Amino acid sequence: MVRVVGVDPGTKSFDFCGLEDLKIFYEKSIPSETVAKRPDILLETLKEAEPLDLIAGPSGYGLPLVSLENLTEEHIFLMVLHKKEDEKIPVLTGLAEAVRRLKSFPLKMYFLPGVIHLPTVPEYRKFNAIDMGTADKLCCAALAIHDYSSRYKVPYEECTFILVEVGFGYNAIMAIESGKVVDGIGGTRAGLGFLTSGAWDGEVAYLVGSLSKADLFKGGVRSIVGDESLMPEEFPEKAKKDRRVALAWKAFMEGIEKCVWSMKTIIRKPQAIMLSGRLSRVPGIYEELEKRLSVIAPVDKVRGFAKIVKEAAQGAALIADGLAGGKMRELVEHMEIHRSYGTVLDYIYVSNIKERYLGRG
Repeated sequence: MVRVVGVDPGTKSFDFCGLEDLKIFYEKSIPSETVAKRPDILLETLKEAEPLDLIAGPSGYGLPLVSLENLTEEHIFLMVLHKKEDEKIPVLTGLAEAVRRLKSFPLKMYFLPGVIHLPTVPEYRKFNAIDMGTADKLCCAALAIHDYSSRYKVPYEECTFILVEVGFGYNAIMAIESGKVVDGIGGTRAGLGFLTSGAWDGEVAYLVGSLSKADLFKGGVRSIVGDESLMPEEFPEKAKKDRRVALAWKAFMEGIEKCVWSMKTIIRKPQAIMLSGRLSRVPGIYEELEKRLSVIAPVDKVRGFAKIVKEAAQGAALIADGLAGGKMRELVEHMEIHRSYGTVLDYIYVSNIKERYLGRG
């Protein structure tokens, strides 16, 4: 019996998913702001689920399978990409401090890669990119591959689809070919998100000047509407009544649609468009995306197995099971997660970013 927990450090909440022999035994969701205020709550929550064979830790932008005992300050920086002098973002400061405190405890924990760390993504697709899909988005891909394979009774080699992860803050579109992630467009490179503006126009970035991390959480639907309290569940109905919300609705939907069409360059004959993420569970949003994307391929939801926690936590638990030698070992090996390598800064050619932050070129 393999007993594991997967952790998803989401924009809105930290989710914990516990599996024992692939049967769920533990679920918990904690607001990210709570983790920022009480970093020790991460350890307290994990202790509630003990004993554990392995934990897939909260990995941010991702690391190439680094264990907790080998984690350094450089690794933590690469997970959050947060400059010391910048203003604090609860989900990032909470993640960094919580992980630092875990170092004092003998936990068997691994931090998972992002899409850019995978050897299944050709190097030329990584140029001048960091966010091709953060570690939590890769976990969503693992869940989607497992779900598609199980539901349609096909081996991983026959799973070829485009995954659209529509999160509270960010979206991500990933190309899955023969059960492997071969490309990805992460939230800060994709279209308009619920919180984020998505891809920045270089001239806008130049005129803004010194960007803060907080700027990456702005410019999206809420900013356009001018209502920071707007919730995803309200979005469809308000778009029918308010012109400004309607414009944000069109921009949001068309941005996702454009990204999916761009993945047709990579996956020319997708078997399906799979949707996951918090916003995909809002009926009006799902229906609109289904209408727009069904001209490319049949649209379906990723079906998880948990009642409370998001897809990313479920996928993290599947990966944890595989890393611990459980039933998901074949999935982890097929996705080549063990062969992940490098850093998120390895492919930047517009500045000496790696030398500046890591002291090496």
